[in-house]
Amino acid sequence: MPNRLIRFAAIAALGAVMALVPALESFAAPARIKDIVDMEGIRENQLVGYGLVVGLNGTGDSLNNAPFTKQSLQSMLERLGVNTAGETVRTANVAAVMVTANLPPFATQGSRMDVSVAALGDADSLQGGTLLVTPLLGADGEVYAIAQGPVIINGFKAEGDAAIVMSGVPTTGRISSGALIEREIDFSLGAQRSLRLALRNPDLTTARRIALAVNDFIGAPTAVPEDPATVRLTLPTNFNGNIVDLLTDIEQLVVQTDQSAKIVIDENSGIIVMGQDVRVSSVAVAQSNLTVTIAESPEVVQPNPLSFGQTAVEPNTDLNVSQTDTALQVVQESVTLQQLVDGLNALGISPRDLIAILQAIKATGALQAEIEVL
Repeated sequence: MPNRLIRFAAIAALGAVMALVPALESFAAPARIKDIVDMEGIRENQLVGYGLVVGLNGTGDSLNNAPFTKQSLQSMLERLGVNTAGETVRTANVAAVMVTANLPPFATQGSRMDVSVAALGDADSLQGGTLLVTPLLGADGEVYAIAQGPVIINGFKAEGDAAIVMSGVPTTGRISSGALIEREIDFSLGAQRSLRLALRNPDLTTARRIALAVNDFIGAPTAVPEDPATVRLTLPTNFNGNIVDLLTDIEQLVVQTDQSAKIVIDENSGIIVMGQDVRVSSVAVAQSNLTVTIAESPEVVQPNPLSFGQTAVEPNTDLNVSQTDTALQVVQESVTLQQLVDGLNALGISPRDLIAILQAIKATGALQAEIEVL
């Protein structure tokens, strides 16, 4: 009978351990390698250009206030054989714009991409406008694409003599497939024998787990973690394929990501975001709210009849100061993020006051987390 009880107790303990495993694993964040790293050589390149949008219904730049628009318009007309030197040009149907785009990786000559257009002068709206031929330059000053086409905006503006209605931003727009790629970036990914994986959220533990997952899958020392943000891949000598085949094979591997304990605070909006690994030691917190209310009730004072006085306004200020004190509360040592949140919510304070409390707890050394203020 004692042996049977021991065997039953062992089975029950094993069941408790097995039930605990999913709960422990739920704290990790599994993700595919392709979702947490950027691969060297596979990247976009930013392009920018300056151009003119024409065809606006009187909502373009005021040429007197935007001399660059006037100069650009005259230069364009001269290139087209129209001489406007010394002439007074008056039009409100043209707007100077900046054109931006991201050149996709491995984009071939003749393919198209989207571009964004933003007014540079005092134009009211780009609605109904058409972008004229605009070269798009890279950081090296070379032209990689040519943009042209009708501008589509997401807002509008309507105004009268005494009212203005505006929705969205009518001075920005987009041209779908509005740029034609003229120059390719020379980079042969398949010819590479080694490249780096850049972690989007650098972490030593995550970098090592990526390397272990790749090496276990390939069966050879293929990946080496170089630092918290970099894992280097080297094509094995006996691998059946090139580096593209290797990336295709490993990008679907799932690893358990890790992160440092961090609290992100946006003081402007009062937003607080905490990671699941944030821990706090037992601390006592008290908070006081001071409210000042000022009400102005001016009174009109009339002079006595036949006193030759003047009507005056006498200020009357009602000032009220109230203070609400919160008793000293104990925030117990937290094991989970939920317990920490519950303990702080028990104080019944606003998010902005909570920001100050978190910073004070950090100053005492009781908060085991990094605070990042945006």
